[in-house]
Amino acid sequence: MESILITGASGFIGSFITEEAVRRGYAVWAGMRLSSSKRYLKDASIRFIELDYAHPEVLKEQLKAHVAAHGAFSQIVHCAGVTKCADKADFERVNYLHTRHFVEALRALDMVPKTFVYLSSLSIFGPIHEDTYAPITEADEPKPNTAYGVSKLKAERYLQELADFPFVILRPTGVYGPREKDYFLMAKSIKAHTDFSVGYKRQDITFVYVKDVVQAVFLAIEKSALRRSYFLSDGEVYQSRAFSDYIIQELGNPWVLRIKSPLWVLKVVSVVAEAWAKLWHTTSTLNTDKYKIMKQRNWRCDITPAQQELGYKPQYQLERGVHETIAWYKEEGWL
Repeated sequence: MESILITGASGFIGSFITEEAVRRGYAVWAGMRLSSSKRYLKDASIRFIELDYAHPEVLKEQLKAHVAAHGAFSQIVHCAGVTKCADKADFERVNYLHTRHFVEALRALDMVPKTFVYLSSLSIFGPIHEDTYAPITEADEPKPNTAYGVSKLKAERYLQELADFPFVILRPTGVYGPREKDYFLMAKSIKAHTDFSVGYKRQDITFVYVKDVVQAVFLAIEKSALRRSYFLSDGEVYQSRAFSDYIIQELGNPWVLRIKSPLWVLKVVSVVAEAWAKLWHTTSTLNTDKYKIMKQRNWRCDITPAQQELGYKPQYQLERGVHETIAWYKEEGWL
């Protein structure tokens, strides 16, 4: 039986990947802090491992102990990371340096897996083609304008510089689905009869449902498409109100006050929210990185390589995905 390690297994995407790995019959190791919630990791076959990415020597000892007891991992899916931080320096520390420490330890201990799937982000490219709205392709030069995007790009480039390392990089656009908390805030606001949007210029948005990201992860492993990078979306392009329109539909078409804010207002609020969060040593959904993401007008991306090389076929267009997501929020008492 092949073994698989999913780092960040307690998180939104990681928990879905872990469930699918169990379904596929892997010997599953969930990499996570032992203090993290196991709410979505209930299967009795899942085994847990804590890895200290911040301290390379401790990390090596943890991995040595695992090899001695259970052998090396056949496959690794690296989901561990952060999408928002109180201190922007934490993006580089967690998303880049921790990834580097992890890979260096694997190489030093001769624990390199058959495939190392790295969950990156479309955000590494930043706001490009905003005059033409052309899809972002792998031939484009990344120009990230967020601390998150910069940290993910640095991790990507580190992997790409390793001549013999079997990575596959996945770059999903906005990922949504059950258990996700940021898009949930939109649904919560709409239930309270308010829908916020920003900017007056056309915005082309793309989405990918979490289960389609999971599909791509296991296709990457099965196809052994090593040393390649792929964009992930559902293959469609939406306008800025599409997501909220589908939420309104799923909530039974309540009356909603639509408020469209100028970008400068959002910027001011984002700066204040970030400063407040930093003062109290917490994180804020609205911050200067989030402002830049919401400001970006072109989120088109070319998923043709994933379709042709991996056989990736998105199963969830936005309407179906929102339907399933809102149903889950209702069942779980979130809405």
